[in-house]
Amino acid sequence: MTLELWTSPTPNGWKVTIMVEEMKEAGVSLPDLEMRTINLMEGEQFADDFTARNLNQKIPVLKDGERCIIESCAILQYMAEKYPSSLLPLDERKWDVLPWVYWQAANVGPIFGNKLSYTRYMEDVEDIKKAHPIERFNNEALRLTSVLDKKLGDAPFVCGDTFTIADIAIYPWVRGWKWSKVNITKWPRVTEWVDRVRARPGVERGISYGVPKEEIDKWSKERKANYAKSGASIASNQSLKDSI
Repeated sequence: MTLELWTSPTPNGWKVTIMVEEMKEAGVSLPDLEMRTINLMEGEQFADDFTARNLNQKIPVLKDGERCIIESCAILQYMAEKYPSSLLPLDERKWDVLPWVYWQAANVGPIFGNKLSYTRYMEDVEDIKKAHPIERFNNEALRLTSVLDKKLGDAPFVCGDTFTIADIAIYPWVRGWKWSKVNITKWPRVTEWVDRVRARPGVERGISYGVPKEEIDKWSKERKANYAKSGASIASNQSLKDSI
């Protein structure tokens, strides 16, 4: 049976491509994986074939047989439970990991994402109107970074000595701190964690999806402009719909 992954090179998309590559590193035997790139700029997430797989019209979506799993963190848990590895304990210890996966979904993603949108993408909004949300989302992003710092403590990974889906969920959002202009350098344990996770071969392959190898860590001016254009289009109120 073939798995289908419909995704894009974004933090939420990279979670799943990292997961796939880290499962390979863990020795998991996965079915064939068919990956389809969804062009968000072109609105392919609103097409009928994508909507049939995800009514919420957001990437990523994983199709496994007749079942479609939406939401990146749910996909991480689904894959970790269906194909067991060290990425998620399946006994009571999983509750040491799963709350931090959903902490990312409820906190890190929305806050870092909103800070990024107001900082980089909303050029048509007056600075005076952006000042309050930028300050609010920046301060909350810093607070969340301090939470991550305390959770790490002296451990190499979020949930202790073992790399898990908690690290996979959080990393793609925090790694872009320079792009979103959230200065995390006050917490060296967090920056060291970012570097430690980045050094993993599976992570490198995962974040290279949709990006040339030479631009994994530093985008070209053209790519930055394209991401800014794409982000501006997605963040614009004109692109909002009141129904699917």
